[in-house]
Amino acid sequence: MTIKKLLLATFLLTSTITAETSIGIDINNEDVELLGELNFNTLADYSSGTTYILSASYLHTDGDNMTTVGFSGQNTLQGAEGLTLAFGAKLIFAEDFMALPLMAKASYALPLIDTIPTTSFIASFAYAPSVLTFLDGETYSEFRLEADMEVISNVHIFTGYRNIDTDYEAGDHTFNDSFYAGMKLSF
Repeated sequence: MTIKKLLLATFLLTSTITAETSIGIDINNEDVELLGELNFNTLADYSSGTTYILSASYLHTDGDNMTTVGFSGQNTLQGAEGLTLAFGAKLIFAEDFMALPLMAKASYALPLIDTIPTTSFIASFAYAPSVLTFLDGETYSEFRLEADMEVISNVHIFTGYRNIDTDYEAGDHTFNDSFYAGMKLSF
């Protein structure tokens, strides 16, 4: 089952590379996460209005693995320069656990002078009640905070904190609660 999840994540991330958007990796002492985003607007030659994003990730933790595939629409908030909001859903796969949480994400690019690299703060939240949680799962919640800096054109470094809680029918389970650092490349 783990090999199937790894192959699915590899396939999704490989398709992201060919679609000219972004890939990334974040790590800490115990976890590694592969990330990918596909901007549908570039494929459809659509340049105004909402940006539609397909995202995928594979998180390998100490003893557990999780694969996600998400779809969201994002746009800048009028009247708040630098603030981008995204709303959508994602499909979560873990051992004996599957969920379809709804998600919200806010990104704020700091209004810094041109000599300082673009710096952003990102917060995201995803939640699936029992009606959107399947197999042995009861509920799912995920919270992330990140700080991101574009150090070279199209190369970002970031650090963050994530808390992923996968509650099972047999009891609660904190899937991951950790700080991490990583790098992301845009194409």
